[in-house]
Amino acid sequence: MAIEPFFRQLTIDDIDGILAIENASFTVPWTREAFIRELTSNPYALYIGAEFDGKLIAYGGMWIILDECHITNIAVLPEFRGMKIGDKLMYQMMQAMISNGAKKATLEVRVSNIIAQNMYRKFGFKNGGIRKGYYTDNHEDALIMWVNLYE
Repeated sequence: MAIEPFFRQLTIDDIDGILAIENASFTVPWTREAFIRELTSNPYALYIGAEFDGKLIAYGGMWIILDECHITNIAVLPEFRGMKIGDKLMYQMMQAMISNGAKKATLEVRVSNIIAQNMYRKFGFKNGGIRKGYYTDNHEDALIMWVNLYE
């Protein structure tokens, strides 16, 4: 099934939708308080969401500091996975990075998350190193990936 979500910048009013996606997606989800800080107090944070039929179905967060972007999280509700929503969201995020002056972007991804790694590679991300034991739930390593937004 192909759907065309509507993309927009998220606000504190989206916190319940963000948390629903977060809790369905991660073994160690961020807390409500963490997202409140991100959306109200972090001047570097930018969150973009994908809506379908009035429901938030995916979101991505990033910090843009000077000319560098760090992707903090990206997630899609389980029932909407496999529909290229993540690809479309990533495209929107990269457009936001560029329009906000970022020249390069980085992220960490579980070494076991091949599906996400393959999506990032489609957008030009390359392996940049390993963070040993990065994930607190099982001490899995994180693959650090980078992209130059102007190549």
